[in-house]
Amino acid sequence: YMHIQDPEQKRWIQHRIEGVDRSLPAPDQRHILERLGAAEGFERFLHSKYVGHKRFSLEGAESLIPMLDVLLEEASAAGAERVVMGMPHRGRLNVLTNIVGKSYSRIFREFEGDLDPESTQGSGDVKYHVGTAGKFTGRSGQTITVELASNPSHLEAVDPVVEGMARAAQDNSGDRERVKILPILMHGDAAFAGEGVVAETFGLSELKGFRTGGTVHIVVNNQLGFTTAPESGRSSVYATDIAKMVQAPIIHVNGDDPEACVWATRLAYEFRQQFKKDVVIDLVCYRRYGHNEGDDPSYTQPLMYQAIDQRRSVRKLYMEKLVNRGDITVEEAEGFLAEYRQRMEQAFDETKESAPPPAQLERRGPQPMGVLPPVETGVERGVLDKILQRVTTWPEGFTPHPKLARQLERRRDLLEKGAVDWALGEALAFGSLIVEGTPVRLSGQDSRRGTFSQRHAMLVDYRTDRKFYPLNHVSEDQATFLIYDSPLNEFAALGFEYGESVVAKDSLVLWEAQFGDFVNEAQVIIDQFIVAGEDKWGQTSGLVMLLPHGFEGQGPEHSSARLERFLTVAAEDNIQVAVPSTPAQYFHLLRRQMHRDIRKPLIVFTPKSLLRLPAARSATEEFVSGHFREVLEDPATPAAEGVQMLLLSSGKIFYGLDERRATDERTDVALLRLEQLYPFPVDQIVTALKSYPDARTLRWVQEEPSNMGAYGFVHFKLHNASLPAGVSFTHVARGESASPATGSATVHDLEQRDLIERAFRPPGR
Repeated sequence: YMHIQDPEQKRWIQHRIEGVDRSLPAPDQRHILERLGAAEGFERFLHSKYVGHKRFSLEGAESLIPMLDVLLEEASAAGAERVVMGMPHRGRLNVLTNIVGKSYSRIFREFEGDLDPESTQGSGDVKYHVGTAGKFTGRSGQTITVELASNPSHLEAVDPVVEGMARAAQDNSGDRERVKILPILMHGDAAFAGEGVVAETFGLSELKGFRTGGTVHIVVNNQLGFTTAPESGRSSVYATDIAKMVQAPIIHVNGDDPEACVWATRLAYEFRQQFKKDVVIDLVCYRRYGHNEGDDPSYTQPLMYQAIDQRRSVRKLYMEKLVNRGDITVEEAEGFLAEYRQRMEQAFDETKESAPPPAQLERRGPQPMGVLPPVETGVERGVLDKILQRVTTWPEGFTPHPKLARQLERRRDLLEKGAVDWALGEALAFGSLIVEGTPVRLSGQDSRRGTFSQRHAMLVDYRTDRKFYPLNHVSEDQATFLIYDSPLNEFAALGFEYGESVVAKDSLVLWEAQFGDFVNEAQVIIDQFIVAGEDKWGQTSGLVMLLPHGFEGQGPEHSSARLERFLTVAAEDNIQVAVPSTPAQYFHLLRRQMHRDIRKPLIVFTPKSLLRLPAARSATEEFVSGHFREVLEDPATPAAEGVQMLLLSSGKIFYGLDERRATDERTDVALLRLEQLYPFPVDQIVTALKSYPDARTLRWVQEEPSNMGAYGFVHFKLHNASLPAGVSFTHVARGESASPATGSATVHDLEQRDLIERAFRPPGR
């Protein structure tokens, strides 16, 4: 703790560790022994009944169970109502039963491979990934809700998710002091030192928009990775050194001394409550078997495992200590274990007798619904006027930046002129939702101003640095509008907002990338949680991802949010993928997200140049009534009989096509915009095609290279559709490329002109 710079925190720790009597009363000692017996008994029972099954045993680190036990006991006594936990596979089943309260029979059924016939089955996940919620009852009789978050095998990826879940629970319960909801994270030593998301998550811990009042971290330090020794696994002296970046106290404790472990846990919790900061316990222990029970660790650590094989268990060592001191008899100690095993045997027998019928392969839950019926999301003109007035004015005595003042003054007339731009359309969506009572939370790098200086949801006094958030002052009884600039990371920031959205179902939760190109920094959160979380764990989310996307000559790192990757993993109604091309469409899309009864992640590919393009504006009437339209038909309404070719596109390329068509006076070409790519609106496309009886060509046009973008996805969907007889499908795109875009603005312009020209060429040329 000497790395801590705050003298008050150092004094507080010193007063509690120097010259202090750490002995425990006899009831506490017996309780620790009983908890160790439960931890050991559970593992031994599984080892005897399910030989060869992976269970990622806690053996060697059984002290974790009395540590969590006392931590939850202390938290409930202090008035905490809920604990949100995240942990990897090691010891997870033990924690689920002995701490969270998952029944033995449910665990046994999972080992038997039985599915619950009463539940809707997705793809599911292995038993040591699935989370659950339960009630922990302490010795005093007080109960506390415990939730163990579901997590993938990607170690530490759940860390920011748990923090987001805890923050949402705190905000939902009005826990401004952050004492009712306690986040707990457990780690392995190799992952804690090795995974970068650990540092990213620590980086969130003291920030206004992300703090949770301190997290208790327990590193289960078995001094080994899978087979990797510490000297190959980290450059730091201790596995926990990364925590020094936030000056968190680090308590190293011997896992074979359960009384010291319990004492360290109490100290950690008291520190968290006192200073609202993260605290780390380094539980130095060992792993009795290999990485899993079928692995032989003696290939790479023979001497270490010779010593482990000869070492008595934590429970036996502690029992001998108590017996030698005369605090307990051997018969009493062994009685704890025998009683525990008897309860497990009974549950095991009942499980065998009441096993559900064999699962059928076709039981995969409800079939995908595809495109859902429209939801009316218009807003009364008076409400829109009120929001506009609020977001374009500032308090008396407040001095906005001179450039921004002029920009806001020009924006005041946009509703009256019927020319609403993108930023105002978004502000009207946010403002109308909070007026209706729906909280809105948006975070991302530079999100308060907006990467492209378009949003300005926070005004800063030009003379005093005073901050003003207009959308927090629309009406007296409105919901909250929270907008935060996030630190410069994507993995933890997106994971945090995903966790928020899992808990805050009634809030519009958004995460925005600075440029969509950087979203792959958070690929683990996308692939393991956002895309597959509902299918694997039944965990729903309404998170909105805003990804600036578009080819504008800014090079390969500022052009593409990798639309193709999201479409590749779109299946079973798991996500929504949209590329709105007008402010009104964006407005209705955001409102639809909260006005629907279902919650699905929404991936929005937002524009850059369209933010200020005069042609990309929307009439006021489009906000007063209407809904999001998955397909936009041609605004020029050419005579249907004369149309020979339909150009189908998404995003800003439409405006280039529309301009070229007008210049060339091409009345034989109609333009269709695909605003939602998934769920794919195939019926709407076919209906639109049928309204042009003379059309013989449907051509997909995209800015991206042909091996990227939506082309492959659209081709697959339309190939399986019943297109009108005689209609052929072709495409126009940039040529195949390893990188998304050229680094030369000159080459970009040449490519763009060629792309537009090829789009209008007759078929076969």
